[in-house]
Amino acid sequence: MKPLNGKVALVAGATRGAGRGIATELGAAGATVYVTGRTTRASRSEYNRPETIEETAELVTQAGGHGIAVQVDHLIPEQVQALVQRIEQEQGRLDILINDIWGAELLAEWHVPVWEHSLEGGLRMLRLAIDTHIITSHFALPLLIRNKHGLVVEMTDGTAAYNQDHYRISLFYDQAKTSINRMAWALAQELKPYSCTAVSLTPGWMRSEIMLEHFGVKEENWRDAAEREPHFIISETPRFVGRAVAALAGDPDAGRWNGQSLSSGQLAGVYGFKDLDGSQPDCFRYLVEVQEAGKPANANGYR
Repeated sequence: MKPLNGKVALVAGATRGAGRGIATELGAAGATVYVTGRTTRASRSEYNRPETIEETAELVTQAGGHGIAVQVDHLIPEQVQALVQRIEQEQGRLDILINDIWGAELLAEWHVPVWEHSLEGGLRMLRLAIDTHIITSHFALPLLIRNKHGLVVEMTDGTAAYNQDHYRISLFYDQAKTSINRMAWALAQELKPYSCTAVSLTPGWMRSEIMLEHFGVKEENWRDAAEREPHFIISETPRFVGRAVAALAGDPDAGRWNGQSLSSGQLAGVYGFKDLDGSQPDCFRYLVEVQEAGKPANANGYR
């Protein structure tokens, strides 16, 4: 039995990375999953990367669900509105909304103060990280709240507790990622009367396509990157956070998490799911207790 049979999900920002991993795992649980992004086999976004939304939709279907790719720029309200209208016409419902739109790695200037950081690039980052999520929720939530037990997951980098006292490398990136945790909390207040749930969720050190490329490795030999960065041993696949979302979506008591900031490692400890290699990496606990404590890289007890 697939726990999400008959459920309809929208993974906004599913071209690659966490969005692709989430969409695939929702498909494995039996959901119909609309996957959106700007890059298709016919056209690429400014990222100019090869991953496409069609590939993601195919992975969803191969996993056991039904993947539907729709090209959408989530900064354009008319496109988002048309997307939701299509979901309503084709499915008549929306049970799960994953706001994973990001697309701003190339705009980040690490360890650069705000007065030296590109203002244009920084403000664009905020629009991609924050405005897209708000625009999508504005149009999608009226459909989601028609049924009880709808789930909204706001994807970010870092839990609220971790981000509260950790500078996230630049003012713009810091604002982009910390604001999403508060956004989920605010949505939780607005969704509670409809018996729906909103949370924010962060993966750990995720082996996205871009991260693997950065270290010059593939998923098959990812451990080789530990020679360059020893703490990479705590990293996880995008499917791990995908399994976190699938666990939340299949939990009849998911409302207990309403408004909370969660991590993939934390939820693995609660729901018992594992990464593709059978491990349960708990990255944020590792960061504090090992890496930031100045201890040698050692994932024993953390995955």
